[in-house]
Amino acid sequence: MSLDADLLKVCISKEEISEIVSKIAKRINEDYKGRDPLFICLLKGAVPFATDLLKEITIKCKIEYVKVSSYDGIRSTGNLKIESKFPELKGENVIIVDDIIDTGKTLLELKKLVLEKGAKTVSLAILLDKPKGRKYDVYADYIGTIIPNEFVVGYGLDYNEHYRNLPYIGVLKEEIYNN
Repeated sequence: MSLDADLLKVCISKEEISEIVSKIAKRINEDYKGRDPLFICLLKGAVPFATDLLKEITIKCKIEYVKVSSYDGIRSTGNLKIESKFPELKGENVIIVDDIIDTGKTLLELKKLVLEKGAKTVSLAILLDKPKGRKYDVYADYIGTIIPNEFVVGYGLDYNEHYRNLPYIGVLKEEIYNN
């Protein structure tokens, strides 16, 4: 059975994602010219977004990957688990790249941690913003697009490690995750 059969609808096409990524990259290239940012890509969900974004970054930069988790299936556990060694951040202009900002807890805690580790500045580059899910006061500096409070998968976003490989973003049928 096709993964598409599990979707209620496609909400952001492959072409729309490409346009969104280009707009974010353009802004970062302008804002960080001469500042040599350190991109921290959050594993696993942000990999497709970060990969495409970094292909369009034309300024000198560094890249790190950090594995974090706070979800158990479809719900945030409320506990941030950092599963990777953090890079040296003293004096760095850090851009945290993530797939989605939902409750905001993960990114709020990460931003705080990055600053505690000596980063000069911290910005958030997020593909999807789900403001109706926000429970913590954190906002991204670079937002791809705002989405409604629906459970989305594809382009890195998953449900139980599935659907990350879809080249677009779709809304998962409720019966898939409520079984």
